[in-house]
Amino acid sequence: MSTSPLNEQQVADFQQDGYLFVENLLDAEEVNLLQTAARADARMRESAMTIADTSGRSTNLSLWNHPGDDVYGMVARSERVVGSMEQLLGDEVYHYHSKMSAKEPKVGGAWEWHQDYGYWYQNGCLWPDMASLFLAVDTCTRENGCLQVLRGSHLLGRIEHGTFGEQTGADPEHVAEAAKRLELVYCEMAAGTGLYFHSNLLHRSDANESDQPRWGLICCYNTKHNDPYKQAHHPGYTPLEKVPHEAIKQMGAVGSAAAQEFLRQEDDETTG
Repeated sequence: MSTSPLNEQQVADFQQDGYLFVENLLDAEEVNLLQTAARADARMRESAMTIADTSGRSTNLSLWNHPGDDVYGMVARSERVVGSMEQLLGDEVYHYHSKMSAKEPKVGGAWEWHQDYGYWYQNGCLWPDMASLFLAVDTCTRENGCLQVLRGSHLLGRIEHGTFGEQTGADPEHVAEAAKRLELVYCEMAAGTGLYFHSNLLHRSDANESDQPRWGLICCYNTKHNDPYKQAHHPGYTPLEKVPHEAIKQMGAVGSAAAQEFLRQEDDETTG
């Protein structure tokens, strides 16, 4: 019997669509631990950057490079999470960075259409052999600004990016033409659902118009063979120490004060 987290059809779907939903990646207890840690995390709040959209609404973004011995690190280092990413990308992966995107009710901003590789390319990564896991800390709906993706857009290759407001976004002309040909998918997700997505997948999100928060933990990975050729604000290859998925519950609701050093710096990166 295979011990791989994903089956062949899931890997094939990711290669075709550029993304893959995994329901119940975290169970109810694990979701509660992550929510509790994040909501009570003073260091997370203090380190958060405020990223404005083109209408002036803002999202709080906390970003860190190295996974530690806290609940966020246990998620990012989970054998289930990392093993799935290695199946999808076909190589050993390492932790490129993680971030918490917090869209608060009524004020959380939108994100422009973009590809993550649109700016990771500038960090010296030659190949787009990179991907992210968006983990729904809260239930994600159209009303509170869930991710939107263009199915199969990762096959377009890297699109030029520019600055819109305080965010980096993909060339609007190319996006408009792609949107005529590719299916728009609203990524409505229950808390605990994971969305794996390719670094060239076009994605965006609307502002949070609801009375409910929309927080998401995004764990980003690079492949060992894609070690950047130059130094940048995210790390080069360092072996990732995996932990059993059960380590999330064993760690409990321990936030960043235990181990993480958050980065408070100007960054051109966006996330849904």
